[in-house]
Amino acid sequence: MTVPDIRLIAVDMDGTLLDPAGHVPAGLWPLLDRLRERGIAFAPASGRQLATLQRSFGEAGRDLDYIAENGAYVVRDGVEVSSDALDPRFVRGVIERLRRLVAEGALHAGVVVCGKESAYIEDTDPRFLAEVDKYYARLSVVDDVLAQQDQVLKLAIYDHDGGEAHTAPAFDDLRRTHQVVVSGQHWVDIMNAGVNKGVALRNLQRALGITPAQTAAFGDYLNDIELLQAADWSYAMADAHPDVVAVARHRAPSNAEYGVITTIEALLG
Repeated sequence: MTVPDIRLIAVDMDGTLLDPAGHVPAGLWPLLDRLRERGIAFAPASGRQLATLQRSFGEAGRDLDYIAENGAYVVRDGVEVSSDALDPRFVRGVIERLRRLVAEGALHAGVVVCGKESAYIEDTDPRFLAEVDKYYARLSVVDDVLAQQDQVLKLAIYDHDGGEAHTAPAFDDLRRTHQVVVSGQHWVDIMNAGVNKGVALRNLQRALGITPAQTAAFGDYLNDIELLQAADWSYAMADAHPDVVAVARHRAPSNAEYGVITTIEALLG
């Protein structure tokens, strides 16, 4: 096939780039070197915080672009490209409502307040902590998450019983003014209206002077839909959510088959 003029590749992490055990595939490291040699930017795009993404890539990720917090925070070479913080009054309202629902037994959930400087939690349930530790390299356990002064980029609610079936409906009314995104089986993210990975990718494209036709993107879950819509070379993983498959122009093998790596290698010719 004709080798496309790809200048930017944006890749979701869980279920897409990472293997089923949650590890960065070893084959990515030499591939990053090839991308650098060709002047192709590589951007992990995730609901995870910036510090966690940077930890995942270590020294090899020193010059990568990062789309963090589901698009609420974009950083290139350590410099902020864009960010979108929640109004503190809105944050207070959501957390107070969640506390009430949990106290009443309507929800079995905990919240992560995702700030620019750190993530904050007040729930110390061991099962909740075990899940949070997977995604937040910079985490503060505090008495009251509402007492923190950090800019809040996102509220991430972990529902032990399933986010799509329980937490999302409980906060459905917020969709009139904000994003309520099911980002995993148990996670629901609440952000400002218009904040998503696709907006973030377009901000990064503008910063780099790159077009959608020069962009490839990979994803598997609902919070990847806008990301794929911002790239002409859009790929849904083999086991992606049906709604993601519906918007993607192409398919890639599953993360268990290292589909991101094999597909990028094919694009490079």
